[in-house]
Amino acid sequence: MPIRLGTQGWNYSAWTGPFYPDGTRPAEYLTTYSRAFGTVEVDSTFYAIPAAKTVRGWASRVGDDFTFALKLPQEITHEQRLRHASDQCAQFFDVARELGAKLGPVLIQLGPDFAPDELPALQEFLPQLPRDIDFAIEFRQRGWIRDDVLALLTEHEVALALVDARWVPRDTMLELAARPTGRIAYLRWMGPNRDIVDYSRIQVDRTHELESWAAVMPMIASRVRTAYGFVNNHFGGHSPEHVRMLQRMLGMPIVKPEALSDQLGLF
Repeated sequence: MPIRLGTQGWNYSAWTGPFYPDGTRPAEYLTTYSRAFGTVEVDSTFYAIPAAKTVRGWASRVGDDFTFALKLPQEITHEQRLRHASDQCAQFFDVARELGAKLGPVLIQLGPDFAPDELPALQEFLPQLPRDIDFAIEFRQRGWIRDDVLALLTEHEVALALVDARWVPRDTMLELAARPTGRIAYLRWMGPNRDIVDYSRIQVDRTHELESWAAVMPMIASRVRTAYGFVNNHFGGHSPEHVRMLQRMLGMPIVKPEALSDQLGLF
């Protein structure tokens, strides 16, 4: 199945011990992470466009089959609200392409105050997106989930991000899984709140939620080129273990923590 699972971010010192082997240095996190999972969502690009040198450094630390999902900068999504942002978009996409074949999808994460009455901005923005990059869009108001918006996304082959969070009911998202709008699928497990601050262990049992998603993921993957899925630490406390839970449910190969320890010793 064309399914790629990973976490939202990799630079967490609390993962050292439960995920990264003891003694792993921060500079080794990404390489070690890439031996366990085949993709990662990069949160830092939401806050600023990275330097091309930084992006090339990411690419150099992972294998050829690894992909990075990037967030479109908040300057475009939250400050410009998708309008008059062609220069910033061009700059961001030029930097993103430094990843080469390791560039995965780009997430257009809209703010919770981006309401359906701003549909004209979306209608103007989507035709400007480059065709050589896959896109997903995340709405944080349920009023966006309607047929004309889904038709617009389908027209421009932009995936509706399927998000397990407080903004849209899970049952609605699970139903939308059968209606892909893009060349790829993009799933995010966020959790209902941000109360969790200890990322070293699972603190909330999310087995039921993950089982619900695992039941539909083969169907999702069969309808798109690749289905990407990313777990946030706030979903239950320790996102690497939740990714492994999904892998087990889907019958995917799992790299065990002890294997990462063995590999670290080779470098």
